[in-house]
Amino acid sequence: MSNLHFDSAAQSVRFPRSALALACLLAPLAQAETAATDDSRLDTVTVISTGVRGAQRTVADSPTPIDIINSDQLLKTGRAELSEAISKLLPSFNFGTNIAGFQSSVRPLSNRSLGPAYTLVLVNGKRRHNGSIPASGSIDNSGANAVDIDMIPISAVSHIEVLKDSAAAQYGSDAVAGVINIILKNSSSGGHYESSYGKLFSGQGETLKLAGDQGFTLGDGGFVHLSADARKRGTAGWIDKADPGYRAYFEDDRQAAWDRVAVKNGDPDLRAFNLAYNAELPLADDLKLYSYATYGERKTEAYNNYRLPNSNASIPELFPDGYYPLNNIKDTDYQFLFGSKGESLGWDWDASTTYGRNKNQQSSDLTINPTYGPASPTSFDDLATLQFEQWVNNFDITRRFDGVFGLKVPTQVSAGLEHRWERFRTFAGDPIAYTVGPYTYPATLADGSPNPLYQLANGQTAVGAQGALTIRPEDEADVKRNNYAAYLDFGFDVTDRWYIGTAGRFEHYDDNSGNTFSFKLNSRYELTDQVAVRGTVGSGFRAPSLTQTGFTVTDNRTALDANGNVVPALRRTVAPGSAAAAAFGGQALDPEKSRNAGLGITWQPAQRTSVTLDAYLIDIDDRIILTENLYDRANGSGAVGDLLESVGLARTTWINYYTNAFDTRTRGLDLVADHTSEFGAFGDVRWSAAFNYNKTTLRGTRATPADLAAAGIAVVGHGREGDLVAASPRTKWVLGANWTLGNFAANLVNTRYGKVETWQQNAAQDRSFGAKWLTDLDLSYLLFDSVTVSVGGTNIFNVRPDKNGVYNANGNQTAYGNPPFHPGGGFWYTRLAYDF
Repeated sequence: MSNLHFDSAAQSVRFPRSALALACLLAPLAQAETAATDDSRLDTVTVISTGVRGAQRTVADSPTPIDIINSDQLLKTGRAELSEAISKLLPSFNFGTNIAGFQSSVRPLSNRSLGPAYTLVLVNGKRRHNGSIPASGSIDNSGANAVDIDMIPISAVSHIEVLKDSAAAQYGSDAVAGVINIILKNSSSGGHYESSYGKLFSGQGETLKLAGDQGFTLGDGGFVHLSADARKRGTAGWIDKADPGYRAYFEDDRQAAWDRVAVKNGDPDLRAFNLAYNAELPLADDLKLYSYATYGERKTEAYNNYRLPNSNASIPELFPDGYYPLNNIKDTDYQFLFGSKGESLGWDWDASTTYGRNKNQQSSDLTINPTYGPASPTSFDDLATLQFEQWVNNFDITRRFDGVFGLKVPTQVSAGLEHRWERFRTFAGDPIAYTVGPYTYPATLADGSPNPLYQLANGQTAVGAQGALTIRPEDEADVKRNNYAAYLDFGFDVTDRWYIGTAGRFEHYDDNSGNTFSFKLNSRYELTDQVAVRGTVGSGFRAPSLTQTGFTVTDNRTALDANGNVVPALRRTVAPGSAAAAAFGGQALDPEKSRNAGLGITWQPAQRTSVTLDAYLIDIDDRIILTENLYDRANGSGAVGDLLESVGLARTTWINYYTNAFDTRTRGLDLVADHTSEFGAFGDVRWSAAFNYNKTTLRGTRATPADLAAAGIAVVGHGREGDLVAASPRTKWVLGANWTLGNFAANLVNTRYGKVETWQQNAAQDRSFGAKWLTDLDLSYLLFDSVTVSVGGTNIFNVRPDKNGVYNANGNQTAYGNPPFHPGGGFWYTRLAYDF
């Protein structure tokens, strides 16, 4: 892979704030013909491998839309980690918020309004292993365990190729919406070291980052490139205080002195580091060995809702003033790859093996199991552990022929085999965290007066460690499977102007997912030297994630009831094929199947100007999602309580499971424009604009069993529908200008996020949150040809989402809904970097 000399036409964008900025963009486009004739065209320098098998192609020659992000752009996104940085730079991606609980450290990165499970992540062209946490919360309730991109150090990244098209026929399951291919740095000399510091405008979220990478020579003509980063981020919250009438204490004097902080959800405290190497060693002219590895650890501390002194989670002897349960989460992630590549009998070949593991450990420094009363521990070192492993073996060959099948057409033939082994396991924690102890509230206090806590529920306390995810021995999961795949890919250069590509892939799963065949047909035709059209049709397949099939868990947290109120809840997520799920209409999961089509046009009227426009349609059948919370609205005395009791669960349990819920159709449009203007003594400005329109609709919904429907309960109802069709912005603009003048550089980015909606089970509780413009600014100056000093800010006008959530008297934790951008407001930073 050659190094990037400058950005491709489909890169991220930099542009001013108002609508006037768009007019400023269009004016330089008209001046494009005056650009210097000795400059290379944008499309002839950046070479990509994603989306094609075999020979590499330039971005503009690609028959499918490709975006390129380079390392400099990633570093200029301020406080962002890798996944959030991608969302800031590409309009079709959105980074959801997830501000509470055990999922706080892993946040969803959606592409074309489809969750992260539908975009395949590669590193150096090889499949990246998944994380271990099922998606549950924010706008992604699919239960899929997405790749934890933030465990890859940004300092290790040379650039990222983003294929915005289905590629399941080429790369396999999960590539329904596209592919993110992270290319690691591969230089044998030089390096980059930097430090940065910043805070939210509110003074919270203090962030410190240290990062560095350096290349070294390996053998004769080889390299090893080492990278590392470390980051620290403080807690940040932005939730209102409780209503003055909301009571935390029985006594009036203590209530009057209370600070009314009942909710502390927000960004968790974070400590993390990542390490990586990338290496290659030539052994002969036609044989090379290569390897890479990444290792990361991340510790987070997330607050939960206040357990009030006057609630049945209170044990006054331990915490007379109540307590905020803490989720302490440790993620450990690593992947290593070894491979060789060369040439034999006219064929280029590549063989590799890679193993990755992600482990998530749950503990708490501040929680209790109230059923053990004053004897309860106040901290738990082991609440639950989740672990995902993946081992992938690949063998690929490719060769260019002057013609095949009797056709005198230059043809690239590629083929390959893949074996993938996956395993998902969960491990039970401390029994005191999930068992029911002997304690009940006494009817009277020591002075003989009535105990107000006894009056709450006839002496019964809340059950289990509070604000915690717990796994019981009977809920431990250990599911694994093998996948065997073979693909064949042809690329035909029919004429100098016309390219046709076709691919087919057969996959066999040794579990219920069975066999599948996916195909892809794409083409590109140059109408003129400046204008080309391209299009794609194909099919895809996504097997249920092992987390979706095997995850069973109990958590004691607050939840939203059918009317949108925040209430305590003992929630059980059960496996789809279990007896408990079957009682509520559950059954074994079917694979998701997709069909896609795309049509686009590229226009390069001059050497420094590029415009691309691509429309797409994606149909997905049997999309998997978590059911609504199914519970007895008669407080356990109704028909749902009978069902729960029949499967051995408490009548007041809230139950849910993963199910094939919806058939969906996603339609959209991507527009990218790019131009560089020369202003002589006033420097150069690279103008960019990108736009995404995206709409998902339902084509079918699974039915609710008659007995549940009679009780007024929908297995998948209005709330889950809203996650798919309304929670992501339908439009997103990213406008920018990148001005360079000698050693000075300024990047200005303006992003408009369209309206989003948060739907509840009760449609009367739906809320809408209006469109917002956010502006980022980065200023830098180069000293001594090697030291760069930068200052900047993200969301410099401190824009917040509309405060329109469902009102809760205890502090409106849903005030901002689930915005597609960080709700904490503006963030400033400084950065010092050394390059050599």
